[in-house]
Amino acid sequence: MKWTRAIRRKFGITAPRLAVRTHVAWYWRWLSIVFLFTASLIIAWLVYDAGRKFAGFERSDAEQRVSKLTDQVAQLQREISSSRTAIAVSESRQRMDQGMHEDLAKQVRAMQAENAGLKEDLSFFHNLMAGGSKEIGVSIYRFKVEHEAGAGEYRYRLLLLQSGQREREFKGNVQLLVSLVDRGKPVVVSVPPTGSSPAQRIEVGFKYYQRIEGTFQLGPSAQVKSVQVQVFERGSSQPILTRTATVS
Repeated sequence: MKWTRAIRRKFGITAPRLAVRTHVAWYWRWLSIVFLFTASLIIAWLVYDAGRKFAGFERSDAEQRVSKLTDQVAQLQREISSSRTAIAVSESRQRMDQGMHEDLAKQVRAMQAENAGLKEDLSFFHNLMAGGSKEIGVSIYRFKVEHEAGAGEYRYRLLLLQSGQREREFKGNVQLLVSLVDRGKPVVVSVPPTGSSPAQRIEVGFKYYQRIEGTFQLGPSAQVKSVQVQVFERGSSQPILTRTATVS
């Protein structure tokens, strides 16, 4: 019975299937594998290259664009450097021209002031030489007050002239009255201060003319409106001459 069962199991319905295959040599199998691997690589490269082209990326084109952009950047940098140099030269020339213009303007103002001074001196000497003039006595020929560079510092210039026969020398003193506004309040200050001794006052003594020049100091908050000069004859408490000038 065992033997019968073994035969049935081997040749019966329950027997394993029989497969018939064609015999292929081993070298054909390896050639097929190599062919399939090579074809896979080629297909993969073609797919990759097609993908790059489809995305618009090409190495040679990218390198050309990078090189072109680099050249453009270098050109722009050269143009910017050239423009900066031209601007610097233009600004330097403009500063030089402005400086020359300011110097010329200063020279013109100085020449104008000198011309005005020469005219005044010419008129002054005409009056000085006019010994037979009908007007006899002391006069204030010139009076100027200027603001100095220092804070609250002022300089005054005064020229007194005696015309006519000049029989005697004039002797007296000079007082300045400065009208100003300090912290919103109007104030009048005398130079030298009122009540000072005769030795401290501005003494004058001349037969033809006398120039008087000096400075006075005020507080930094003071705003000078005008300055009045008073000329006193010796022994008199009342001024014989007065003139008012504004600060220039």
